[in-house]
Amino acid sequence: MIDLYYWTTPNGHKITMFLEEAGLEYEVIPVNISKGEQFNPDFLKIAPNNRIPAIVDHSPVDGGSPISVFESGAILQYLAEKTGKFLSTDLRQRTITMQWLFWQMGGLGPMAGQNHHFGTYAPEKIPYAIQRYVNETNRLYGVLNKHLADREFIADSYSIADMACYPWIVSHQRQSQKLEDFPHLHKWFNAIAARPATKRAYAIVEKINSQPTIHDENSRKILFGQNASNLPSGQQK
Repeated sequence: MIDLYYWTTPNGHKITMFLEEAGLEYEVIPVNISKGEQFNPDFLKIAPNNRIPAIVDHSPVDGGSPISVFESGAILQYLAEKTGKFLSTDLRQRTITMQWLFWQMGGLGPMAGQNHHFGTYAPEKIPYAIQRYVNETNRLYGVLNKHLADREFIADSYSIADMACYPWIVSHQRQSQKLEDFPHLHKWFNAIAARPATKRAYAIVEKINSQPTIHDENSRKILFGQNASNLPSGQQK
């Protein structure tokens, strides 16, 4: 059994996509980040960076005590190695998968996230910041589009690299991007969206959270107003 500490964000969706594809038994434990539940001391023992997702694997392959993992990329790698699925043992294919996983973690996710922030959530609309991140998101879409020109999936076979990238493309309209401008990316996106496991993963959203994560000033302060000196009591030293 795997406990999945989850909220309805792109990084959360990565893990439900994997768990549904692999057919692993898991329990969703919602962490409502708009209410500050990510600062709960018990959660911080699992995820010290106060971010979702995180997992606790109660049946690790070494047969020992439960293992907790935070950071979505690390979780995908852990689950792939645990199950032997969606991460090839072939050196070259595995290397392609891992470099694109890191590309998403270091590029697509952060840039699209800043795109969302300045374009949607920031109380002050700063044209330079909005354009900066719209352009960078567009560039990254182009990079992935070019890579997909001669292959069905990022590492040829469906892998954790695809699961990492797809949720960040779902919000393409909010990122001021048109998938029609990226035909290879568009084809890839539609193929993943049609997978039964993807549909099951996204169906969880309606069960967990039916409203936008940022829905009032308090939720905005919780998510965007923290620094090392004003963390909620659960994380202060």
